[in-house]
Amino acid sequence: MRRALAFLTPFGGAAVPTPGSLDWFPLVGAAIGLAVGAVWWLAGRAWPPAAAAGVTLLSDVVLTGYLHLDGLADTADGLLPPMSTERRLEVMADPAVGAFGAVTLFVVLVLRFGAFASTMAAPLVVGALWCGSRTAMAVVARCLHYARPGGLASAFVGPPEPGRTMAGALVPGLVGTGLALSMAIEGRGGHGLAALGAEVVGMAMVVVLAQRRIGGFTGDVLGAAGVVGETLGLLVLAAKW
Repeated sequence: MRRALAFLTPFGGAAVPTPGSLDWFPLVGAAIGLAVGAVWWLAGRAWPPAAAAGVTLLSDVVLTGYLHLDGLADTADGLLPPMSTERRLEVMADPAVGAFGAVTLFVVLVLRFGAFASTMAAPLVVGALWCGSRTAMAVVARCLHYARPGGLASAFVGPPEPGRTMAGALVPGLVGTGLALSMAIEGRGGHGLAALGAEVVGMAMVVVLAQRRIGGFTGDVLGAAGVVGETLGLLVLAAKW
């Protein structure tokens, strides 16, 4: 668990990730989400909704160390403009942020801020969404082709396999799904489930786009999928029913 914590957050100390670290992604994601949700709940009692939303966004950035936001920007720069597959991977590996990445990052942060500012705090649903995003990351990493051998996610994927199957995704998939569903239902009932469903749709869209344009996933794609999925989930959570 410490290896997953060290990778997904700035905490946990120095630890080299391994393929087995993926099994802990759902629990670490749930812990991060519950912490962000708790900040949201506490901030709402100290400040007006807009200020509380800003503090909540800041807490997520601190707890994740900008990891997934950086992946979102790199993925937008690589997947959205028209270019060859090789060029897409080169752009995504470049630490500089281009126009597509900057605009996408801005839009997503505004949407997340608006969602946090527009509804009552729901810590359990945030825990469910953050757990769901990390669960999906683990499942995708275990099931799909890794498009950049030697990249950041290589330590999790392990050596190339002749035929990747879903068997390795069962543990994180089942644990994460069960945990996310229970928190979503307990937090907001059907509304929480709808938010979780929207998250799945958002993540699937990013993964499918990456599959079509670079033939698989990268660490940046996983981070981008998580952020997009969480954002759609938050928007559905804030929707008027």
